[in-house]
Amino acid sequence: MRIDVLTLFPEMFEGVLGGSMLGRAREAGILDCRLHNIRDWSLNKHHNADDYPFGGGAGMVMMAQPIWDCIDEVDPNHEALRIALLPRGERLSVPMARELSQKEHILLLCGHYEGVDERALCRMDMEVSIGDYVLTGGELPAMVLIDCLSRFIPGVLGSEESAEEESFIGGLLEYPQYTRPAEYRDLAVPEVLLNGNHAHINRWRRDMSLKMTLERRPELLEEARLDKKDLAYLESLKKTEN
Repeated sequence: MRIDVLTLFPEMFEGVLGGSMLGRAREAGILDCRLHNIRDWSLNKHHNADDYPFGGGAGMVMMAQPIWDCIDEVDPNHEALRIALLPRGERLSVPMARELSQKEHILLLCGHYEGVDERALCRMDMEVSIGDYVLTGGELPAMVLIDCLSRFIPGVLGSEESAEEESFIGGLLEYPQYTRPAEYRDLAVPEVLLNGNHAHINRWRRDMSLKMTLERRPELLEEARLDKKDLAYLESLKKTEN
C-alpha cells in the first residue's frame, strides 16, 4: 500500500513510521509511506502555507493554493483515496480501518492551526476524526490512522491472527493477558490458562471480554455479536451486581 501524507510538519512522522511494526513493514516494502511538506508548494517567498481567515477570528487557516498544487503533483490523476484528518470527520472505527486497508493508494491531508480553506477540502474524498477532542493538528490522527489500518494488511503483523483477536473486534474489549512467571508478588495467573484445555481457555477469554466490556464500555454490547452463552453469562453478571 502507498500512503502519501501532506503535512506542515513531516518531521513528526519519522519516529513513528521508522520504528516497530511500521518500520519493519516499510523495510519489507509492504508499506510505502511518503511525506510531503506542504510549504514546498507555497508560492509565497517566505513559503507560508497559512493566512488570516476572512471575516476575522483567532488563529490562522491553511491556504488552498499550496495544498492544491501539492495534490496535483502527488496524485495528479486522482488514483488515491483522499482523506482529510479533521475533528468534524467520520469517527475512525475497526470497520473503517479494515476497509481502508484494502486500498492500494491513500492520500492523507493533515489539518492544522484553526482549520483548512474549504476550497482545498473540496478535493478530498472523505474526512476522518479519531475522537471527539481537539488536537493541535492532524499529524497525530494521521499516525493513528496509518497504524490502525496497517494491522489489517497481510504481512504487517507477526501473527496473522492478531488483528482478529484484539480489542473491539466483534464489538468487545479484549480479555486480560498474562505471561511468565505464573506467579509474581503473590499474584497468580488464572488456573484455566495453565491447564492446556483450549476449549476452557477460549470460553474464559470470551467471558472476560464480556465482563470487561460490561464494566467499562457497556454501550458496546448493544452492537456486539452475542450468542446464547454470552447472553447467559452477562445475565449472571448482572444478577451478581444486584
